[in-house]
Order: sequence, then C-alpha cells, then structure tokens
Amino acid sequence: MKVATKELILKSNGRRITYHNVTQQVNEFIKESGIRYGLCLVQSQHTTCSVIFEEFMHDLDFNGDDYLQVDMNTILDRLIPRELSENTNYRYPGPAHKDFLFKLDHPEHPSDPAILLNGDAHIRSSIFGASETFALNDGALSIGVVGSIYFVDFDQNRVRERTCRIQIMGN
Repeated sequence: MKVATKELILKSNGRRITYHNVTQQVNEFIKESGIRYGLCLVQSQHTTCSVIFEEFMHDLDFNGDDYLQVDMNTILDRLIPRELSENTNYRYPGPAHKDFLFKLDHPEHPSDPAILLNGDAHIRSSIFGASETFALNDGALSIGVVGSIYFVDFDQNRVRERTCRIQIMGN
C-alpha cells in the first residue's frame, strides 16, 4: 500500500465565509500519486474550517459565491448568528480560554480580543466536520458528474492562510 500526502495553502477573505473548490487540486494530486484504488482523505486542521462535498453551481452572486453556498449561508445565519460582540449570543470565549490564547506565542493566535469573537464559526465547523473521505476507483474520485469538494473557512474575523491536507492511501 502507498500513502501520499500534500498540503494546500488557501487564503480566507476575512469578510465573509470563504469557500474554496479544491476538486481540481485533489484530482491533480491523485494523478501525481499514481495511486489508482484506495481512499482519498481531504482534511482541515483548523477548528473553524470544514471540508464538504456538494454540487458545483454555475451561478454566482456579485461576491463570486455560488448560489448554493449563499443559500447555505442564509440558513446558517438564521440558525447560528454571527458573534459580533462579547457576551451576546455565545459564552465562547470564556476568561480562562482568553488567558490561554493570549499567552500563546504563535502567529495564528495574536493577542487581539476581536478575533476571538468566532463562536459561530466553531459551531458551524463542528456541524459540518473537518474532513471528507472519498473512494478512489481506477485513478478517479467517486464523486459523480457534479460533485465537488469544498474547503470552507467559517471564521469571518480576519484574512489568513489555511491548510487543507490531502492524503491518498491505496495501490
């Protein structure tokens, strides 16, 4: 059995939920790997990001977001409203967690209270999950004709780079 791993670095827009269609990059990596039968894992390492499998839409709004994503965002906004100020909709982040994050010496976690107002992003990503696994059959993803793989960053507080990991296992 062979295993091949690749990381994609994706940039979030920081103003709204960011959707990256990574289907083409995954397909290219499958070809590079030479693995024809097995499994392909597409995974986020971030707690406010998800990987989803959805239909590719051809219609885009003025932001460049496809209609299905806009519809999903509208429903999510009703169910899980944005955390726009402290102590409104969410208890996250609590004082102990803020202290922990502010003591980290890491560029992913600057000591800025405004970026911590993302309880909504954590809940949304928990619902959708951090990964999707796909069957690989004769060197191709088993995703049908219109299926696409999206890396989604639900955090809307700042622009940053996100890591999407692809791991292929098989023969």
